[in-house]
Amino acid sequence: MIRITLPYHLRTLARVNDEVELALDGRATLGSVLDALETRYPVLRGAIRDRFTLQRRPFVRFYACREDLSHEPLDTMLPAAVVDGLEPFLIVGAMAGG
Repeated sequence: MIRITLPYHLRTLARVNDEVELALDGRATLGSVLDALETRYPVLRGAIRDRFTLQRRPFVRFYACREDLSHEPLDTMLPAAVVDGLEPFLIVGAMAGG
């Protein structure tokens, strides 16, 4: 099971309280996790990445094992600790302003 931590606004949108757990069939890549998340919670389609280009939305970041995966290709494999459920995959709403 892959554990996914969502920012507050996406947890509210998906109507979940805590971490989300997903089982994947096949390779655990950045793209496959996002695909599985959007399949299980269709309301999140378009909130994390663009519906058509599948590009990450501005001000949304991806982290795994303290590494920023936000600019990595969608076929990037997730670390073993995330795949094994020892560490969560983090989707973070970045902050900006002055």
